[in-house]
Amino acid sequence: MAEENSKEEKTEKPEEKGKKPEEAKKAAVRFTPGIPASVEELIGRTGTRGEAIQVRCKILDGRDINKVIRRNVKGPVQLGDILMLRETEIEARQLTKGGRGMS
Repeated sequence: MAEENSKEEKTEKPEEKGKKPEEAKKAAVRFTPGIPASVEELIGRTGTRGEAIQVRCKILDGRDINKVIRRNVKGPVQLGDILMLRETEIEARQLTKGGRGMS
């Protein structure tokens, strides 16, 4: 019987003592805060099939407040929309004027 008690004590982890089993397994989910940006101008369509729209947007909050950057947006977007950006440091490349068949 003494052997059974010692085996039970060894299987229980020290950080789980005093906690319910389901509490020890749960992990906290952390999200990066979104930074709002207002769409100022629609530049054009981009992507291999034209599935993204390039826009100029003005950062409304955070450390880059009032900065105007170029971003690619997937999905419907119009002037005055508010985008929630994960980061404000990376800017999309400028669209070229050439199209299909142009050298």
